[in-house]
Amino acid sequence: MSLMEVDDRRSPNFLVSFAAFVIIVAGLKVASGFIVPFLLALFFAIVCLPIFHFLHKKGIPDALSMVAIFLLILFIIGVVGVVIGTSVQGFTQNLPEYQKNLTVLVQKSFELANKLGIKLPKERLLNIFNPTVVIRYIATSLRSFGSVMSNSFFTILVVIFILTESAAFSKKLAFIAKTPATVSYFETFLSNVTRYMALKSLTSLVTGLVITLLLWAVGLHYAFLWGLAAFLLNYIPTIGSIIAAIPAILLSLIQFGIGRTIVIAVGYLLVNMIVGNVVEPKIMGKGLGLSTLVVFLSLVFWGWVFGPVGMFLSVPLTMVVKIALDSQEETRWLAIMLSNGVPEEGSTD
Repeated sequence: MSLMEVDDRRSPNFLVSFAAFVIIVAGLKVASGFIVPFLLALFFAIVCLPIFHFLHKKGIPDALSMVAIFLLILFIIGVVGVVIGTSVQGFTQNLPEYQKNLTVLVQKSFELANKLGIKLPKERLLNIFNPTVVIRYIATSLRSFGSVMSNSFFTILVVIFILTESAAFSKKLAFIAKTPATVSYFETFLSNVTRYMALKSLTSLVTGLVITLLLWAVGLHYAFLWGLAAFLLNYIPTIGSIIAAIPAILLSLIQFGIGRTIVIAVGYLLVNMIVGNVVEPKIMGKGLGLSTLVVFLSLVFWGWVFGPVGMFLSVPLTMVVKIALDSQEETRWLAIMLSNGVPEEGSTD
């Protein structure tokens, strides 16, 4: 068989696969209104799964464990709702002061530029860096957290049902699977996904707490909200920490001026460098990382498919794909292509 004949056979298969991929993505985008709450529920279920298994191992009845997890989720949603609600209310009350401070800051910047002999197109820059636009951006950032709260009751119900089924899933899989290798593949896949989400949630929680304490110590308004943003966006490596820092730094610039803003910016940089480059690789392993290009492309792709929630879940979704590819020898090369480095010889990470 010639090489040309092999290529001719592979080309139709590639086209069929690509067409199937396009159809699936189009279907996901059309059905995003239904799929997004389910994906959020699946995300929370995977995060809660280690807690459920821990309670199960301690001999606590599954029904009681479900009630405990249900109450925990309700508590978390309540706390998030209170933080967002009070922050939006406080921001609305302080809005005139923020606009005044930002206008003064812009004027001082032009005066400093004139003293240094730098001629700036004042009117054009004022149109670009309009104080109202900056204030509106921060207000939009505040309100965007509220969108995650939508369909919360449906999400909680789905989480409970997923956790209920998780206890019997392994037995069902073992009964359906034809070979032990299939069972081993799915068990390895689920174990890796659960481990990644649990450890990522832990490091994100540490990041959020440290950022909250830092901003509270400096005196920045809505420190708990910006800590919550750091926690949620830490699921997006590299890019997420930048997105989380921008609204807080802008508000600090308006509230304090340059001095404390530099302290806050350096604090964000140190926290994310230590957690992202030291803590996470040490406890999670280097092999679980994604390349920066893949993170950016996944952010754009899942954001386009599922909207803002898709951007939040972009890296967890891509990590699930990577772990699934890495669990099979035939597709491991694709997982390596998605990773942020070349694995060492003989490494199993």
